[in-house]
Amino acid sequence: MEDWLWLWWVIGALLLGVIELLTVDFTFLMLATGALAAAAAAWIGLPWWGTVIVFAVVSVVMLAAVRPLMLSRLKGKGDAEPVSGAAALVGKAAEAVTAIDEHGGRAKIGGDVWTARLENEGVVQPGADLVVIAIDGATAVVAPEPDQPFIEGN
Repeated sequence: MEDWLWLWWVIGALLLGVIELLTVDFTFLMLATGALAAAAAAWIGLPWWGTVIVFAVVSVVMLAAVRPLMLSRLKGKGDAEPVSGAAALVGKAAEAVTAIDEHGGRAKIGGDVWTARLENEGVVQPGADLVVIAIDGATAVVAPEPDQPFIEGN
């Protein structure tokens, strides 16, 4: 059994990695790191109780020191929860690629071209600087920057 102990730790690390992919909380990633450290300890010949100690120590260190750093990198300034995906685009600068009104248009946000619509009635011309107000499905809701030309109505 102890000859294959390292394999059991690797399998455990893989399972914890899969759970991490489903939760994206970085908790299970830290535990998976501890399991990989325990697998390495088993590989070099530590007994089963030694690998359990290695797992516990590495997991606690990862949870206490590394996880908070990773979460802080995902958080927006002053936000309580990590911001990622489309929600991270809110407040970002955008540029009108086509004329945009309240019904639609196209805007470039962070290098990607999105379907966009204006928050209020009016029209902005291509090249206008915008700000992302919200994400509605696959559409960015935008508003013109205060100093940009904006045509009221249609």
